[in-house]
Amino acid sequence: MSDSCFMQALGQRRSVPSLQLGEPAPDDATVLAMLAAAVRVPDHGKLVPFRFLRLRGDARHALGEYLARRSRERTPDAPPAAIEKDRQRFSHAPLILTVIARLQDNPKVPEQEQLLTAGCVCFALLQAAQGFGFGAQWLTAWMAYDEGVARHLGLAGNERIVGFIHVGTPKLQVPERERPDPAGLLEDWRP
Repeated sequence: MSDSCFMQALGQRRSVPSLQLGEPAPDDATVLAMLAAAVRVPDHGKLVPFRFLRLRGDARHALGEYLARRSRERTPDAPPAAIEKDRQRFSHAPLILTVIARLQDNPKVPEQEQLLTAGCVCFALLQAAQGFGFGAQWLTAWMAYDEGVARHLGLAGNERIVGFIHVGTPKLQVPERERPDPAGLLEDWRP
């Protein structure tokens, strides 16, 4: 890829809302290629402080049923529409790649750096999905931070969900949105 093509691809990156993602999902070979691209992130200490959990098919709906129950436990007076939204959260995109941070006790690599590495993996997955012609969206919401959900998904005590990357074929062309002007965000530090 030429430098101009690479920069053009970066400049065109956008999220596709999970509600607008349908079949087909990437096949297994493409998923592995996406993951191979995503693991090429900065990783101080070469700790590989992340792993992946794939949700597809009926597993997405089973998780949705659990989320509806867990949502009722967390908020007994939640309106039925909120419970139904939680039930359907993972039912739209045909593939969800869950990025899990595996936090390690390391005196040279603080937990924050490990979380940032896992966050870079999420972003790299978005780029890889788009590079293969798919749409993707990085979502979290309450379920990414809930201990009950973490246990239900089999996470260890040192693991945290960093993102649910919803992947599929876009049902429509997502319009560009206004982006911040980088010149307005940049300032020079002077001693």
